Amino acid sequence: MGREGTGIRIVSKSTVEISFTYQGQRCRERLKLKPTPANLKRAERHRAAIVDSIDKGTFDYAVTFPNSKNAKEFAAQPGDVHSIKHYLSQWLRHKKEGISASTYNDYKKIINNTLIPAFGHLTLTELKRKHIKEWGRTQTYSNKRIGNILSPLRTALTEAVEDEMIEHNPLQGWTYTRKEEPSEDHIDPFSKQEQADILEALTGQGRNLIQFAFWSGLRTSEFVALKWTDIDFKNGVIRVRRARTQAAKKNEATKTYKGRRDVKMLDPAREALIAQKRWTFLEGEYIFHNPRTNKPWEGDQPIRKTLWTHALKKAGVTYRNPYQTRHTYASMMLSSGEHPMWVSQQMGHAD
Repeated sequence: MGREGTGIRIVSKSTVEISFTYQGQRCRERLKLKPTPANLKRAERHRAAIVDSIDKGTFDYAVTFPNSKNAKEFAAQPGDVHSIKHYLSQWLRHKKEGISASTYNDYKKIINNTLIPAFGHLTLTELKRKHIKEWGRTQTYSNKRIGNILSPLRTALTEAVEDEMIEHNPLQGWTYTRKEEPSEDHIDPFSKQEQADILEALTGQGRNLIQFAFWSGLRTSEFVALKWTDIDFKNGVIRVRRARTQAAKKNEATKTYKGRRDVKMLDPAREALIAQKRWTFLEGEYIFHNPRTNKPWEGDQPIRKTLWTHALKKAGVTYRNPYQTRHTYASMMLSSGEHPMWVSQQMGHAD
């Protein structure tokens, strides 16, 4: 049943269909309207407005019918109809095999908990810097944290440009920043006395691990992945080739390309390794084991929860996270007169 000559057809008790010609194709779209005389007149006016905008060249299919399958076909570019939510979800799935497990988990949390709730309703082409600014003004995150949140979005949008889904990445060469108080997440190395107190509070494998951490500068994910075959006692070298986090089911590449490096073995680090031999050397695999399980550490969280926190409390040392052992190493090297470039290379910094 329809209204002859009007391009209007009654489909059901709650739906009316309108038809029109666009770019040489016959298009049909359904409207959720009860087919009352008043609503049929309303549908006619809606169709007439569409035909008029088509004649004037101002009709935008994606705007008028955003949920229509035809919108994708007639879109000037795919980004006009793909939502941020849809694109980021797909992008994350495709990225999974090419990035480390820990990076994937970080991206997943950022995308699902922050980016999609904030921008998921927008299409790729709709997203502008103003949206980022409006969101940023409502946040209490530090500039560093905001940068970390926007990083996967920036990368995803760059790939959208490469795939010709959008013409321009609004985040290219720009990030949201604001004036802020100094961050509490600052470098706070342990003093010589604090180091001694922490080591005094530890015994056995726990003491060996923390002493090595203080005097090697390795990331936690790097030293838990160390094997005895990575240690060259003759030449005094620690070969860093892999990393391990609790998010990964297996060893992965180091955090950065520069992370793959040879580190000079300082005497305190050598002493810690020699002392550790009695525990794991004969197995010929991973150097550091969890004393509670006598199995290799699975990442930084078990170290923090079962070893580090208790040691600092027992030593009466103000709590800082385990990463500060790395800052402590850098501080000791610079204070002893080592060149900053050498220290950077030892620590595996990207620049």
